[in-house]
Amino acid sequence: MIGCIIQARMGSTRLPGKVMLKIDKKYPTIHYVLEQISQSKYLEDTVIATTYLKEDNVIEEFVKNYGINIFRGSSSDVLDRYYQCAKKFSYSKIVRITCDNPLIDPVVVDKVIKKFISKNFDYVSNTIKRTFPYGTETEVFSFNALEKAWKNSKNPYEREHVTPFMYDKNNKFQISNFTFHNNLSRLRWTLDTKEDLKMIKTIVKKIERRPIFLKDILWILKKEPNLMNINQKIPIDKDFLNSVKFLGKVS
Repeated sequence: MIGCIIQARMGSTRLPGKVMLKIDKKYPTIHYVLEQISQSKYLEDTVIATTYLKEDNVIEEFVKNYGINIFRGSSSDVLDRYYQCAKKFSYSKIVRITCDNPLIDPVVVDKVIKKFISKNFDYVSNTIKRTFPYGTETEVFSFNALEKAWKNSKNPYEREHVTPFMYDKNNKFQISNFTFHNNLSRLRWTLDTKEDLKMIKTIVKKIERRPIFLKDILWILKKEPNLMNINQKIPIDKDFLNSVKFLGKVS
């Protein structure tokens, strides 16, 4: 079974409670993540994996009302949380999404999954060499790879970030990177700061259809490039704007 495990917690350092912050007048971040990911054609099941901490009770309450599964595990050992969750729900293939990406594109997610299942890969992502915007991060790995990482990862960084053991070349997993034909890694619509929240809210207001796709956001930014100034300090140059020619194809 291909299962999506979405990690979520209230205790973010830079933007506390961001998973429950409203993106529009009605819905919080976590709602957008779930709605976007529900459009995937490959995912067979989805679960929110949060912590045992009392502050995360609000996440469990929301998820139960939404009508999907919830799993609660370690707050510090996120790798263990993923392993125990995948084991409980019998996932043979796991898609890792984080709850700070409310505009995650289901088309991109499916492209990464498709590449993963096309060959006998242990791990595929669009983050090893970044070409996609921040906010579109997708990782897919086998349960066997997850179990090996769970058994052998020793340092706190590996335990906290789940997948470093898998993409470490010294560990000899079969890995691959899904790339975009233009480098759009300068773009950002992940949720980590107040400026990011403003950026995401602006995008959501300007795009009516749901789900919101990467191509929709690029179209808006091509028409209104100054929007990128909301949450970026990097000057916008003409060469970069001219490189954003993609308006419908993900290769």
